[in-house]
Order: sequence, then C-alpha cells, then structure tokens
Amino acid sequence: MKFFVDTADLDEIREANAMGVLDGVTTNPSLMKKVSEKAGRPVDFHEHIYAICELVDGDVSAEVTATDFDGMMREGRTLAAIHDNVVVKVPLILEGIKAIKALKAEGIRVNCTLCFSPTQALIAAKAGAAYISPFLGRVDDIASDGLRLLEQIVTIYANYGFETEVLAASLRHPMHIVEAAMMGVHVSTMPFDVIKKLLDHPLTDIGLERFLADWEKYQASMQAEVA
Repeated sequence: MKFFVDTADLDEIREANAMGVLDGVTTNPSLMKKVSEKAGRPVDFHEHIYAICELVDGDVSAEVTATDFDGMMREGRTLAAIHDNVVVKVPLILEGIKAIKALKAEGIRVNCTLCFSPTQALIAAKAGAAYISPFLGRVDDIASDGLRLLEQIVTIYANYGFETEVLAASLRHPMHIVEAAMMGVHVSTMPFDVIKKLLDHPLTDIGLERFLADWEKYQASMQAEVA
C-alpha cells in the first residue's frame, strides 16, 4: 500500500518524507486555506504546489476549483504543467467525468475526488481516472459504512480489471488504514497525525521504558563492581 499525506503544510511533508514511508501528497482548497492562515498571508497556489512536488518523489494531487468542463480543462492543463508529479484532482460530477476523459486523452492523469458511492466509482473508472478517492470518514459521519463502500469499490474494480487505483481518503484513525490494507487498497491518504498514530502502542512504550530502566541498573551494577 502507498502512503500519501493529506496536507499542504511543507513542514509536515518534510517530516513524513524523512520517515521514509511517504509515496505522495494530496491537497485540496481547504488545506491550502490552512497554509495561508498559518503563513498569515495569501500563499501562491501554483508556487506552493511546485514546492511540494520538489519535496516528494511521487504523485501530488492538485485540485481544480472550476465546476464547468471548460474551466476544469483550463485549470487542469495549467496544474499539470507545474510539475511532472502533479495529478489533477477533479470532483465527481458530470462535468468532471467529461474532463477526466478529455484530460486523459491529453496525457494528463486525474484523481477523481469526492466519491461516496460504488456507482460513482464505476463511472470514474470507465472515464479513465488514474485514482478514485472515496471519502470513508465523511460516509461514517452520516451513519453509513465507509469501509463497506471501500470494499464494494475494490471488488468492482477487481471484477473488471480497471486500472484506476483506489485511493482511500478521509481516514480518521489507524483502523481505517488496517482495514484498507487488508482489502488490498492501492493508496491511503491521511493527515500526518494519523501517520504518527500508526506507530503508537502502549506495550512498545512500556517495553522500552523497562529496557532502559534495566540498562541503567546494569550500568550501575557494573560501575559498583569496578569500584
């Protein structure tokens, strides 16, 4: 499974990359807003996407804001020209599906975002999306089953040999990643805090504390014997 970090924060991307587990980045307008708020000034979107691409050896999703076909095509071409790592992110609406097909014909890879049903995922794959992004956490938020949605998409894609990669998004906790990995999902994208939580286990902390305490006692006994 590939790990993408869902952020536009350069510091978080650097730290995730330093761990040696980062395969890519997903961004969206809301994440860019957070970056500008953190900087205390408007941040140039295109320059920032380029900076992210220079940090990561992998795909970087950059989202269009247009909702009409012509607008998506203009923005998609501009985003794709920023860097070879850019994957254009378009919403799963009718105009977006048209744009997926047209952008693919131009050699531009697309991440189809805001997927909430298996039928949407099926349409996106048939249109030629490089990635489909089902939002697990947001499905859970409305008392539905995000993991069941993910399972349905994985099964449908496997049945027909679609090349579209399943990119599990809106992941809120480690069990989302565990279940996605068990299903064979291609990519999980998550906030950096969730990546760090994958390392956490109380028995690891207890074991390390005990080893260090025993080591100190051992060192003390060795020093006493020498003295």
